[in-house]
Amino acid sequence: MTVTVIAVTSAGLLSAQSPAPIVKHDPGYTVPKTPWGDPDLQGKWPSTEMVGTPMQRDAKLGTRNLLTEEEYKQVQERFARQAAQDEADFDLESAKATPGGDVGGPVSPPAHCLERGKPQYQASLIVDPPDGRMPALTPQAQQRQAAARAAREGRGPADSYTDRSLYDRCISRGIAGSVLPVIYNNGNEIVQAPGFVAIRNEMIHEARVVPLDGRPHPSAHIKLWMGDSRGHWKGDTLVVETKNIGSFAPGIGVNGGGTRHSNDITITERFTRVSANVMLYEMHVDDPKTWARPWTMQFPLKRDDNYGYFEYACHEGNYSLFNILSGARADENAAGDAANK
Repeated sequence: MTVTVIAVTSAGLLSAQSPAPIVKHDPGYTVPKTPWGDPDLQGKWPSTEMVGTPMQRDAKLGTRNLLTEEEYKQVQERFARQAAQDEADFDLESAKATPGGDVGGPVSPPAHCLERGKPQYQASLIVDPPDGRMPALTPQAQQRQAAARAAREGRGPADSYTDRSLYDRCISRGIAGSVLPVIYNNGNEIVQAPGFVAIRNEMIHEARVVPLDGRPHPSAHIKLWMGDSRGHWKGDTLVVETKNIGSFAPGIGVNGGGTRHSNDITITERFTRVSANVMLYEMHVDDPKTWARPWTMQFPLKRDDNYGYFEYACHEGNYSLFNILSGARADENAAGDAANK
């Protein structure tokens, strides 16, 4: 199912405000309540269908975040080409003749190993600024980036485990990277109890237990990979504010990539159930030491309680990091041997 979301934004939007969404939903829908009276958001809400929707909008679309029928047809054709390529990359007859060659084996088709989304009318995940583009970096952030590049000068991509991303190392993808749709394992689950909401992300098995009782954040000196989250209800919308995110945490992007932020970042999420099977998710990013203005991403999540939410034992099965580093050492040794001949 394709869910159409049109986000109407204003260039003068204040950081405390949200883009006003226009969502196709059941006009007679009423958000159910938990036994203790809170809006019921419980269930599995994977973001799989949004895989393939770019985070930043094509500049030629300007402030328009809804594709035309012709543009949407082009997206459909792109997805069809990808599906055909996936099938072409998988030789079914050869696979059948290979031990373990069935779907789920070492020569499985990409459609089994990866998650492909569905064509969407939404042109970008970023809805504010109105052009759907990430705001300019502040001079301070540019200086941090230059210093990081200087620190890596002369280093290879795998001289040490520290050269690999926090995702590669199974540490964290951060709040943004844990929710944004990409690659596979896009499961999100919400569980509620009186006074608390638990938000669980499938990849790297991240989980946040969010208190709703108004307690303050801990000291700003305490910094965490996923920060410290506090929630409250605004009507039927769950608002979660996260502070205390360390500058060492992943960037704000898919898989935890993207621009690294400062210690002063605040992320505000909004979860709004707009029908029995659709939730509008919003992430508002405010870091005056990194971006020239706050910015917002927004996209729908489709409920699927039959989603296969399995254990993600990242560290236990992380052979890739060992293989990347050992492969780099083997390449270096081979180059050294060749030079000595």
